[in-house]
Amino acid sequence: MAKVTPLTNTEVKQAKPKDTAYKLSDGSGLQLRVRPNGTKTWLLDYLKPFTKKRTSLSFGSYPDISLADARKMRQESKDLLAQNIDPKSYREEQEQAKTNQLNDTLENVAASWLKIYKTKVKAKTADNCWNSLKTYIFPKLGKRAITSIRAKETIDIIQVVADKGSLELVSKLCQRLNAIMTFALNTGVAETNPLAGIKKAFETPTVTNLPTIQPDELPELLTRLNNSNIKLITRHLIYWQLHTMVRSSEAAGAKWEEINFKDNLWVIPAERMKMNRQHTVPLTTQALTILNDIKPLSGASEYIFPADQLSRQINKEAANKALRKLGYKNKLVAHGLRSLASTTLNEQAFNPDVIEAALAHVDKNEVRRAYNRAEYLERRRVLMEWWSQHIEQAKTGRVETSTQGLKVVGI
Repeated sequence: MAKVTPLTNTEVKQAKPKDTAYKLSDGSGLQLRVRPNGTKTWLLDYLKPFTKKRTSLSFGSYPDISLADARKMRQESKDLLAQNIDPKSYREEQEQAKTNQLNDTLENVAASWLKIYKTKVKAKTADNCWNSLKTYIFPKLGKRAITSIRAKETIDIIQVVADKGSLELVSKLCQRLNAIMTFALNTGVAETNPLAGIKKAFETPTVTNLPTIQPDELPELLTRLNNSNIKLITRHLIYWQLHTMVRSSEAAGAKWEEINFKDNLWVIPAERMKMNRQHTVPLTTQALTILNDIKPLSGASEYIFPADQLSRQINKEAANKALRKLGYKNKLVAHGLRSLASTTLNEQAFNPDVIEAALAHVDKNEVRRAYNRAEYLERRRVLMEWWSQHIEQAKTGRVETSTQGLKVVGI
């Protein structure tokens, strides 16, 4: 093969177009292609690794790419070929990586994660999550490639929230960012999670239990409730929540269409539950009595416990306001009625799993969760009947311990 004389800058600059395209060689595969329209393009002719198929790679146009630039790019390509790496494929991969970096920003990846997260939680929970990210994280990091996010700068951003004393929010932000990073790992967007340990950079928020009363204080509560002048709807709501052991929002939003009078069940749809899972409550004789008593007041509404305007449900804080009026400020909140039931039932040695199922606490064990749904309903019915009878007994002003709960364990 004849030795090729390298090109000079003058030759490149003065190369004139002809009727047909032609090439000027600089050696080692580097060529300058001159088109009839005067366009000059740098090309590298080379053999692909393994297949040895001849191909070419464009380096760009002259004068944007100078002769020196083209030679440097030729050497870089030769270095890749020496490692059996196709320079054209390598460049395409690098360009795709840059495109992905522009598209896979923290905010974009978080939006994809949110679509999955929404299927597991209530809409309000998902909205609160997204709003917290928009407010505290996205202004500084939202447009950044998720692969460029680092722990130190993220901690500095969240520290502003911590300095305000909002430790619960700090904990949630750390959890949410980790969930997004885990999603990025699982979908191949990122290869590491640099935020895995950022939660340990902050104080742990103090868990404050909601106020409740002890089991032996139930008779006093019922006496105050019966002798009060609070609205009848609100009194029925408190009794309903007490007998059914549900959360305040679930009780306040109860609808007549959710009641199965044939099987004496209250089926709360998933969208109204905290964990976005349908919950079935066996209705006791006492719970059914509450429904019968309130029917003349709310039968014209879709809600069992309507507001003054029958088209709306009662405010979920109505029970809390009533309890404060009864003298239980800082001593008992409506949610504390669930704790009262749980404490009493555990003291009576009911099966803990049955109690948890009655409280609609989600069991992370999928097999046991399925068993809860299939088998625990009748066991829960017995538990609920005992609890309602216990409440009725407390109305007389006394609470007697019973071994009935012990008998339930074997059911």
